[in-house]
Amino acid sequence: MNDAKTAFVFPGQGGQFVGQGKAWAESYPAVREIFRAADEVTGRPISKLCFEGPLEDLTLTLNLQPAILAVSLAAARLHLAAGRRPDYTLGHSLGEFAALCLAGVFDEAAAFDLVNQRAALMQKAAMDFPGSMAAVLNLDVPTLESLCELARAEGTVVVANYNTPEQTVISGTSRAVAAASRFVLAKGGKTVPLPVSGAFHSPLMADSASRFADILRELDFKTPKIPVAPNTLAVPTTDTDDLKNALIRQMTSPVRWVESVEALKNLDVKFFYECWPKPYANSLVKKCLGKEPGFTLEAASPA
Repeated sequence: MNDAKTAFVFPGQGGQFVGQGKAWAESYPAVREIFRAADEVTGRPISKLCFEGPLEDLTLTLNLQPAILAVSLAAARLHLAAGRRPDYTLGHSLGEFAALCLAGVFDEAAAFDLVNQRAALMQKAAMDFPGSMAAVLNLDVPTLESLCELARAEGTVVVANYNTPEQTVISGTSRAVAAASRFVLAKGGKTVPLPVSGAFHSPLMADSASRFADILRELDFKTPKIPVAPNTLAVPTTDTDDLKNALIRQMTSPVRWVESVEALKNLDVKFFYECWPKPYANSLVKKCLGKEPGFTLEAASPA
C-alpha cells in the first residue's frame, strides 16, 4: 500500500456564520491580505460582512460566494502554516474555485474576480428563473431519479447534489420540486427544503452558465501543482482542458460528491483537512466514508 495521502477539502454555500474568519484576521497578517483582496476585487465590504454581518446580507448570493472563498483560502493558509501539504484538492460546488486556486490553476485575485462574476450571474438567474432546492433522505438514487422524471410534468426538477449515500439534493422550479417531494414522501423518504435563493445546479441556471462559460474560456488555466477532483468528473486530474471544461459545465451539472470522495479513498487518501473554521463539507465526507477506520477529518482551528 502507498503512503497515506492528504486532501484539502473546500465547502460550498450553507455553512456560513457571522464572525467567520474574524479571529484569524486579527491574528495573522496573511489572512488579512486575503480579506483585503476580497474587498478590493469585489468592491464590497466582504470582510465586514464576514466579521460583523448582518447574516441576511452575508447570505445574499452576491456576497456569500466571495465571502466563503475568502474564509476557505484563509483556512488553507493556516493548514499550510501548520505543515500540512495536500496531495489532492476537492471542493463542493463553489468550493471548487478555492480548490483550483490552491492548486495554482489561477491566482487569488483571479479567483475572487471569477467568483464575484459567478455570484452575480447566479443571483440574476435566481431572480429571472425562480426555483428551489430540497435535500432528500432515506431514498436510493435510482428511485429518486425516476420520481424526478414523473415530477417533470410540473416543471423542471433534477438531481443537483449526490452528497452522501443517504442524502441527495434535488433542484428546479418550485412546483416540480414540491411534486417530487410529495412522491418521495409516498415512497417512505424524507425531504428538507434548503434555504437557498435559486435552483442551483439545474437547467434554470443555463443562461447564466452560458455567460460564465464565455468568461472561463478566455481565462488561462495553468497546470495545477497538485491534482484537483472536479465536481463533474469526480476523479482527480491535472489536465487543464479537463479542468476548464468541468468548470464550464459545473453550474448546471450535479455535484458528484460521493464518487469524488470514493475516488480519493481509493487513492489512499487518509487525511481530509477541511478549509473552513469548523466541520461542514467534512460532515459529508464522513458519511461517504462510512464506519471504515483509519481516516482523519479535521477543520482549521475554530474562529
